[in-house]
Amino acid sequence: MSASKIFRYFITLLLLAGALWMGRSAWNHYMASAWTRDGRIKADIVSISADVAGTVTSVLVHDNQLVQRGEILFIVDRARYQNALTQASAVLATQQIERGKRSREAGRRAALDSAIVSAESRESAAFAADSAGSQYQAALAGRMLAELNLERTVVRAPVTGYVTNLNVHAGDFAAVGAAKLALIDSASFYVVGYFEETKLPLIKINDSVEIQLMSGAARLHGHIASIAHGITDRDASTGRELLADVNPTFNWVRLAQRVPVRITLDAMPAGQELVAGTTCSVILRSAAKS
Repeated sequence: MSASKIFRYFITLLLLAGALWMGRSAWNHYMASAWTRDGRIKADIVSISADVAGTVTSVLVHDNQLVQRGEILFIVDRARYQNALTQASAVLATQQIERGKRSREAGRRAALDSAIVSAESRESAAFAADSAGSQYQAALAGRMLAELNLERTVVRAPVTGYVTNLNVHAGDFAAVGAAKLALIDSASFYVVGYFEETKLPLIKINDSVEIQLMSGAARLHGHIASIAHGITDRDASTGRELLADVNPTFNWVRLAQRVPVRITLDAMPAGQELVAGTTCSVILRSAAKS
């Protein structure tokens, strides 16, 4: 056999070995390693609503603004609740006078001789004093509630975060509990990676992960915080007789279910801005090194 044929056989075997090695590497990367493109940046979203009803008199923030905890967002009809507090204070003062009057009257009758004041009169005076005391406590609670309502007319940010979906303007009517804006907690960003169920044996709590944002920004680093223990079974519906409604068809190609895995972010790169809802790739580095 000539040297040229041997060289050609050698090149063919080398190319075949290279193809097998590349195929094996691709299989390990896409099928046997713990990574997913289905990652999402998430954060805690706080719905902001008014605790008292009334007309919004002023809005002090704008959409997408970063606000600090305790900063005023908007104000609801403060004049009305100020008048309610004044009225409650007047009622409290009246009940305080009435309580003092009834208490002194009951004290005087209790000090008089039984020949002058009957037992029934003493009891009536004592009952009137107790009733006045109860009315005073009710008036005191009413004033405290009026103070609380006046305080709640100023809606403040409960956390430091970004204003989003601002849906309130001066002149709008704010109903109790109706969401007017959302606040994205700037200190609560995390990642959820949706891993195939076949990859779960490779994932352990506190494993290191690398996050690559689709925007191409600097890579982030984190660790596995928790793994979901349940997902919805779309085929487990219920019929009219409350019996299981089982789909009679069978898919020849069975797709692996995806399970949410929560990832806590480590130190953030300087100047890195995250947007809740954006996508990313998640690579499990602990498994890659093992």
